Amino acid sequence: MKSLEARAWVALTGLAIVMALLLFVPAGTVRYWQGWVYLAIFIGASGLTTLYLLRKDRALLERRMRGGPTAEKRPAQKLIMVFTSIGFIALLVVPALDRRFGWSTGPLAAVVAGDALVAIGFYFISRVYRENTFTAATIQIAENQTVISTGPYAIVRHPMYASGLLYFFGTPLALGSYWGFVPLAATLPFLIWRLLDEERFLAKNLRGYAEYQRRVRHRLVPFVW
Repeated sequence: MKSLEARAWVALTGLAIVMALLLFVPAGTVRYWQGWVYLAIFIGASGLTTLYLLRKDRALLERRMRGGPTAEKRPAQKLIMVFTSIGFIALLVVPALDRRFGWSTGPLAAVVAGDALVAIGFYFISRVYRENTFTAATIQIAENQTVISTGPYAIVRHPMYASGLLYFFGTPLALGSYWGFVPLAATLPFLIWRLLDEERFLAKNLRGYAEYQRRVRHRLVPFVW
């Protein structure tokens, strides 16, 4: 059995290779500076997060590494994760194809704004990790899990989803593609479905969650929804 450190770094290296292939093969070139900057931010932030969890919360890192359609236990979540995984792939491939065929060209200001959203999204995700050690990649109840209502959880019920949406929205802009918003729009209903299904599961199985729902009214956006 490989150590957690080895498995974490191998997984991150594999992710970097796959993302590079998804960006530069469809683009038909490695002369795609937006792709390189985006990849550097994404993998760099992921690497820093991995270092932090290895030092501060190895149990959380272990839980975060068990994700995807095959890790989910319920059929509905398996289906949701299949489509969200396809959506994430398309979120990279469509902008790369856009770069290749010149369907649209985002201005430099939009690219910079997109990169900033990606970085900010990762920062807020790191805040969620620091606040909630039970943030698994699958919908489950861990042993001794309690309701977390402090930090970002005092503002919205699902700060992980809210933070993730920042880098999802930032990705097409960072990659210089307006067409990248098409797969994003197609993926959003599945993310909302996952969120609502998770709420029902937690309200039923996690003591105190229904009361937490009554105290924190908004799911993703403060004062909106």
